Amino acid sequence: MDIFLEEGPKNPIKIQDNTFRDGHQSTLATRMRTEDMLPIAEKMDSVGFWAMEVWGGATFDTMHRFLGEDPFDRIRTLKKYIKKTPFSMLLRGQNLVGYRNYADDVARLFVDKACEAGMDVFRVFDALNDFRNFQTVVERIKANGKHFQGTICYSLTERHMGGDVFNLEYYLDKAKEIRDMGADTLCLKDMAGIMAPFDIARLITELKKLITIPIHLHTHYTSGMASMVYLEAIKAGVDIVDTCLAPFALRTSQPAVEPFVATLYGTVRDPGFKLSLLLELGDYLETIAPKYRDYLAKNKMSVIDTGVLAHQVPGGMISNLVSQLKEAKALDRLAEVHKEVAVTRNELGTPPLVTPTSQIVGVQAVLNVLFGRYKMVTNEVKDLVYGLYGKTPTPVDPEIQKKILKGFKRGETPVTGRAADYLEPELEQDRKEIGDLAKDDFDLLIYALYHTTGEQFLKWKYGLEERPAEVEPKTLEDIRREDEAMAAALEQVCKSM
Repeated sequence: MDIFLEEGPKNPIKIQDNTFRDGHQSTLATRMRTEDMLPIAEKMDSVGFWAMEVWGGATFDTMHRFLGEDPFDRIRTLKKYIKKTPFSMLLRGQNLVGYRNYADDVARLFVDKACEAGMDVFRVFDALNDFRNFQTVVERIKANGKHFQGTICYSLTERHMGGDVFNLEYYLDKAKEIRDMGADTLCLKDMAGIMAPFDIARLITELKKLITIPIHLHTHYTSGMASMVYLEAIKAGVDIVDTCLAPFALRTSQPAVEPFVATLYGTVRDPGFKLSLLLELGDYLETIAPKYRDYLAKNKMSVIDTGVLAHQVPGGMISNLVSQLKEAKALDRLAEVHKEVAVTRNELGTPPLVTPTSQIVGVQAVLNVLFGRYKMVTNEVKDLVYGLYGKTPTPVDPEIQKKILKGFKRGETPVTGRAADYLEPELEQDRKEIGDLAKDDFDLLIYALYHTTGEQFLKWKYGLEERPAEVEPKTLEDIRREDEAMAAALEQVCKSM
């Protein structure tokens, strides 16, 4: 008999909504503005989500750089409307919300200020699954009485979970490490959408025997397997899953929430959400979606990328590779780069491909194809091989290591300690550099995390420089005028034929 039809204790699946962060980051280049979130914020609060992911990841970068919005203000503003549902964010361990490891003083202040602004749940991950990079931020998360969600980045070297690196034992050992760090929940983070349904069912089953903290599952729809993965995980007893409202779901985003509410209705795992309310919220998103349509990928008919089942390269990484090859007028060599990514990744210690290691490996793979293997090496690759990002899952190839670190300014012998132990404090120097332009510690952090673009944003914020047109929001009236102009132009072309 199907598990959902059996009599038994109710165990409603908990659902985190990612619409306001990962949903538009994955599908619309993180361009959704706060003003378009507010009209449905109170209704989102009434759905009953376990949490709402509203911050972290690329939002901090995109908001200040491209939208001209203060990242911390988004949390404060949304908190005025969303009062019951906890806020969740994605935090890259010692990387915070940037693309390098920051010193401990920056990490401490960032967590403290994020908590002060209104953050509740911190999903902490490290691109190498080196949990020493959690140490400083976790200390501050706990000191502030907030929720620490320890995260394992899910990766593969084969079609399914197994092999010498990312096998069942690897994930179970990592889960024990996170449990022993005092995590409130454990998250399995599948950034590329490469989880296979039966693999994840087996992993959830074994984790349930090992740990008692709730298990949270995060995947992307990229390969087309995500809904099957969630259903098998729910049957295996997973506690929480990530979804989005339908307009911002699927593609490289998360599964849509509405089909799961319909599927689980009346079962022991029914989340108890009102489908009519979710449909109403989705209808609103459809009305503002035209403002962001230019960011939606239109290069392929398929809304899934079946190629990821073979090359396992995350969607965001693919777009970066394509951009770099276009710039070099070598897009015809993309297939070569896909193959080279696997080789380069193996030589550099088999890191999971997630920010920032996806960019580090991807850029080096492009350079290897265009200019010869390791003829040109980025500073980030040198830092990775030297140990400044942490311990890689497998050792770096000794010959490649020797070649990359030859004459390296920091030394030719890699370090093995906690990465941040080799970084000098930064904040006092940052305070001197930014001076009176930073009015408080929130401003200081914007500069500390992004020196060039952060300083530019602060000049916009305080009216010292005029914001360029591209950071001003496009209105629906702008869209209507564009459509009318396009229709008129098309009509003239048709008349002239």
